[in-house]
Amino acid sequence: PGLRRGKHESSGQLPAQGRRGDTSTLSTAQKVKKAGKDFTYLIVVLVGIGVTGGLFYVVFKELFSSSSPSKIYGKALEKCRAHPEIIGVFGEPIRGYGETTRRGRRQHVSHMEYMKDGVKHMRLKFYIDGAEPRLQGTAHAEVLENPKTGKYEFRYLFVDVDTYPRRTIVVEDNRRRDD
Repeated sequence: PGLRRGKHESSGQLPAQGRRGDTSTLSTAQKVKKAGKDFTYLIVVLVGIGVTGGLFYVVFKELFSSSSPSKIYGKALEKCRAHPEIIGVFGEPIRGYGETTRRGRRQHVSHMEYMKDGVKHMRLKFYIDGAEPRLQGTAHAEVLENPKTGKYEFRYLFVDVDTYPRRTIVVEDNRRRDD
C-alpha cells in the first residue's frame, strides 16, 4: 500500500524506451524483422506505382496519340462528313459508328495493323449513316506511317453504299502515288 505507481503504469502506456518506433532497445532479430517488413511495404508501393504508370501510358497512347485507331477513325469520319457526294447521298448530319457488340453498342472500330516493306500500315472499317432513312454505308480506309514524320497518312478512303443503288464513293485515293 505504501508503494506508488507511476503514471505510465496506471494508464496502461509503455514507457518511452519501449514504444514501437524506438529502435534503441530492439534486439538485432527485431531490427531485421522490422527492416524486412518495411522493405516489403516499399516493394508493394513501387509495384503499385509501376502498374498505375503503365495504365496511364496505355490510356494516354490510345486516346491522345496520333497513331491510335480512334484518332485515325476520327480523321476519316471528318473527311467523310466534309465530302459533298457523301452529304448528297446520306444527308446531314452524318454519323459514324463501329461494330455492333452483343450488348447492342457500336463502339469498336474494326482495325488491323501490319508491317509491309518496313512501313507500318493500318486498315479501318466503320459504318456511316445520315438523315436519309434506311441508307447505310461502309467506310474503308488504309493509312501508312510516313517514315520521315512518324505520322499516319491516308492511302485510301472510300465508302460503299450498302443499299440500292449500290456504288462506291471515293473520298481519297493515293495508291498510285505509292506504287
